[in-house]
Amino acid sequence: MKAKACSESKAVKTTLIFPPDTNNHGTLFGGKLLAHIDDVASIAAIKHARQPVVTASTDSVDFLSPVTVGQTINIEAFVTWTHRTSMEVFVRVVTENLLTGEEKVCNTAFLTFVSIDESGRPVPVPPVYPETEHEKRLHESGPKRAQQRKERRQRSKEFAEEFGME
Repeated sequence: MKAKACSESKAVKTTLIFPPDTNNHGTLFGGKLLAHIDDVASIAAIKHARQPVVTASTDSVDFLSPVTVGQTINIEAFVTWTHRTSMEVFVRVVTENLLTGEEKVCNTAFLTFVSIDESGRPVPVPPVYPETEHEKRLHESGPKRAQQRKERRQRSKEFAEEFGME
């Protein structure tokens, strides 16, 4: 398979935050933000693989600053690293106050997707290569994050076995 640039998978979404999107503190529900993140990240993964994908994992998600009614969230995602059938996608969420133009990164995340065929079986994905300094940094550290995910997944399986049945 021919390798593709990280930039070829870039996906962007801007959403205006309305009152029904917020909690009792007047800030965006974390779950709503996670849904937006998964949505945009999956588009980036599909653009890279040109196949259907499923979400395999979402790394820790840190809420760095609140998002309030009337602000927008600008979500950008692109594939940073690939394995045989999986892709790591980096997501950056920037909030913008439309009246002042002030922008602030409110979230970053890494998600992993697996490319699948019509039967739901994993299929190979093209390699990815970085072009910018940011992409190079993310690409070079991809294998380390993949190993950490593998270890975390094993611990999750152990917890599931221990606490899954009573």
